Amino acid sequence: MDLINVLIIGDIVGTAGCRAVFVHLQTLKKKLNAHLVIANGENAYEGRGITPEIADNLHKAGVDVITSGNHIWQSQDIYNYMNQNGNLLRPENYPHDVPGKGHVIIEVKGEPCAVINLEGRVSLSNIRCPFRVGMDLAKRLRQKSKIIIIDFHAEWPEEKEALALYLDGQISALVGTHTHVQTADERILSNGTGYITDLGMTGPERSVIGMSLATAIKKNLTQMPIKTEVENSTSSIMGVLLTIDTQSGKTQSIKRIWEKDII
Repeated sequence: MDLINVLIIGDIVGTAGCRAVFVHLQTLKKKLNAHLVIANGENAYEGRGITPEIADNLHKAGVDVITSGNHIWQSQDIYNYMNQNGNLLRPENYPHDVPGKGHVIIEVKGEPCAVINLEGRVSLSNIRCPFRVGMDLAKRLRQKSKIIIIDFHAEWPEEKEALALYLDGQISALVGTHTHVQTADERILSNGTGYITDLGMTGPERSVIGMSLATAIKKNLTQMPIKTEVENSTSSIMGVLLTIDTQSGKTQSIKRIWEKDII
């Protein structure tokens, strides 16, 4: 059995999150013997969006594929970059004529590995159905790659779990992003698909989902539309490590990762 280890990192938030990746990712890759690194970067620039410079620096730090979600559109500077750089994804189920693309196939240890980005619709935009788009694309990509990993950027646990069970056996793993809170439900589904509802957050530990404590508390006390800012504190990296069989495409193990107090 030939195996690959895939490290998938939860939403990178602001300068603190980027700093954690820049400083610690190479050490973490060696520690975990990770062959492929995927990270959600849609909050990397001041908590909303990502810039070409940040994307380049994340790739230089060791991130192979950057996924995203609803905040990818915040900075228009990234539009041309997405068209030119296939390793920065936006959700596949947006309309066909938007910038970028929603999946990529890269080679890992001599094997093709497909990464898909999807976005949920519950409490988010009324875009194309992630269930139909996900199933159709998974079936097509299985002709090219037995390893298929999905970052499902969605709000509701019900939608995430339902999609994972719908695609069980068609894909290697489905990991949830967007809520910035790591869940404790990592498991392998009955047909070999690895799953976790949310990877968590890579960013400031002493924060409210990455944002300023004082601002978040004041906003909830007053119910005023106060602009939130990313907290600047020591950071952690959250995510999972998947071990996948390259012949079957099935997940053999899934382990939560939480590297605390990095810098």
